[in-house]
Amino acid sequence: MHLQYAQQRGPAPAALAAASARRRVLVPLTAAAPARLSEAGVLLHDLSGHTMGTTWSVRCLLSPGLRPEAIEAGIQAVLDEVVAQMSNWRDDSAIGRYNGATPGDWIALPAACLQVLQTALAVARDSGGAYDPTAAALVDLWGFGPAGAVAAAPQAAAVELARGRCGWRKVEVDSEGGRALQPGGLQLDLCAIAKGHGVDAVSAWLRANGVAHHLVEVGGELRGEGLKPDGMPWWVELETPPLEAGHAVSHATVSLPGPIALAAHGIAVATSGDYRRYFQDGARRHSHTIDPRTGYPISHAVASVTVVHPQCMLADALSTALTVLGPEAGMRFATERAIAARMLLRTPDGFVERLSPAFAAMLA
Repeated sequence: MHLQYAQQRGPAPAALAAASARRRVLVPLTAAAPARLSEAGVLLHDLSGHTMGTTWSVRCLLSPGLRPEAIEAGIQAVLDEVVAQMSNWRDDSAIGRYNGATPGDWIALPAACLQVLQTALAVARDSGGAYDPTAAALVDLWGFGPAGAVAAAPQAAAVELARGRCGWRKVEVDSEGGRALQPGGLQLDLCAIAKGHGVDAVSAWLRANGVAHHLVEVGGELRGEGLKPDGMPWWVELETPPLEAGHAVSHATVSLPGPIALAAHGIAVATSGDYRRYFQDGARRHSHTIDPRTGYPISHAVASVTVVHPQCMLADALSTALTVLGPEAGMRFATERAIAARMLLRTPDGFVERLSPAFAAMLA
């Protein structure tokens, strides 16, 4: 079964325009009107902490009966559980146990971990392997995994050896039994989807605990539900790469109204960029975004990809897949699947913006 990437196919044409200093507003077409603020005495609170090697922050409206310290502790517990299940940096996590298992062993996985893995495998299949949750050996080889940083690019023979230890098709999942088969030497890496899942999990926990109005951020990935104290939707500025060679890039702002009655329509944003982590080898910069199909870091013109989607988990994985696919194949993939995506491409004259039809249709 293929994932449903979007709920509405927008008719607007794709846009390709030079970046400028103008500021624009996005209004997601699939979002219903958010619930109104109905309780007196609610106060805005800013909560924060650390997780997954980065930081998290939550802005939320709390009624008088809810203690900010308790909500902050609850959020941290949710994110700690995500790490305990899905971190490939920990041998004692569920994914760590899978990675260290004997060939032929079936490894029991928690329900949330299994769901994230199955979603990752579906994106891998649909993208032709541009996104691959089994690419841990390559990520390690290039110095972006638990094995630690490297100072120089690996030899071609080492790349081919690592590629042989990858391959999403090798993963066999027993959904009913809640387990996955370790075929031998396969290493799962859910880093490109776990942050998005963490955002969704925190948002769900907040709703379940009476915090209907909130904005969740984990390492730059975002999800909004409900309203701000002034009765307006949450607004965030989309992430853009650092300015290069004095060229400006346009700033777009996206509305994140999460209607309470239809929680599935909460809007999330995730961005993948080659500027976040990299190492310099002589004159060449090697991005942390590895193309699993070749075994090498991406080298095309895509500087960043932002995806707007009801699920942050999918926005996270899709932004990585589109980044790897590149300007032409990536935009074609987004267009065919009605994915709201914004690409920023490097050119000799600065950044150029390319929008998928679903993204362009949201421009107010």
